[in-house]
Amino acid sequence: MAAGMYLEHYLDSIENLPFELQRNFNLMRDLDQRTEDLKGQIDNLAKEYTSNARTLSSEQKLSILRQIQQSFSKSKEFGDDKVQLAMQTYEMVDKHIRRLDTDLARFEADLKEKQIESTDYDSASSKGDSRVQKEKVAKTRSKVKSSDEDGSPKSVQKKVKLLQPGEFSTPAANFGNVHPSDVLDMPVDPNEPTYCLCHQVSYGEMIGCDNTDCSIEWFHFACVGLTTKPRGKWYCPRCTQDRKRK
Repeated sequence: MAAGMYLEHYLDSIENLPFELQRNFNLMRDLDQRTEDLKGQIDNLAKEYTSNARTLSSEQKLSILRQIQQSFSKSKEFGDDKVQLAMQTYEMVDKHIRRLDTDLARFEADLKEKQIESTDYDSASSKGDSRVQKEKVAKTRSKVKSSDEDGSPKSVQKKVKLLQPGEFSTPAANFGNVHPSDVLDMPVDPNEPTYCLCHQVSYGEMIGCDNTDCSIEWFHFACVGLTTKPRGKWYCPRCTQDRKRK
C-alpha cells in the first residue's frame, strides 16, 4: 500500500476524533460546574446547621443533615462520571495511537519488501544482459576465425574492428528499477480491545457499568437501549440480573 493510501486511511479514521474529544471535555467541564454548585450548597447548609444548632428542632437538624448527605452522594456520582469520561477519552486517543504504530510498522515492511524485489529484478536483468553480451562476443570471434581461415585481408581488418573495446553497448544504470503496485485492504487491528455485549470495538457514545466487578465494563448506548446518559448509577443488564438474584 502506498504511503498516500496509509495517510488517507488514517486521516479518515481520526476525522471525528476532535469532535468526540471536545464533547467529552465539555461534559467533564459541566460535571465540574455541577460539583462546585453542590459544594456551595453543602457549605451553606453546614453554616446554617452550626449557627442555628441550639434553636433548631431535632427534625430540622435531621432534615439538614439529610440534605448534606444527598449533596455529597450526588457530588460523588458526578466525580465517578467524570472519571469514566476521562477513561473513555484516554482509550479513544490510545486506540488511534496504536493504529498509527501498526500502520507505520506495516508501511516500513512494505518498503523493505519493495526494495528486495527491486534488487532481485536488477540482479536478474544484469545477468541476462551479460549472457547476451557474451554470446555476441562468441559469435564475433567465430566470424573472425572464419575470416582468418579464408585469408582475406579486408575481411580480417573489418572483423577485428568489431572486437575493439567500447564498441558494445552497456545496459542503462536505471534499467530494472521497476516498483510494482501493491494494493492491500486495511485489516482490523487484532490487538484492539472489544467491549459491550456485541463484542465490538469502541465507537460512538458509550457508558460504563458502575459495578466494579463487571467483566465487560463499557457498553454502546444502542446495545443497551440508551439514547441519553442516565442520572445516578447505572448497571448493565447482566449485573442488574445478578443484583436481583442476590
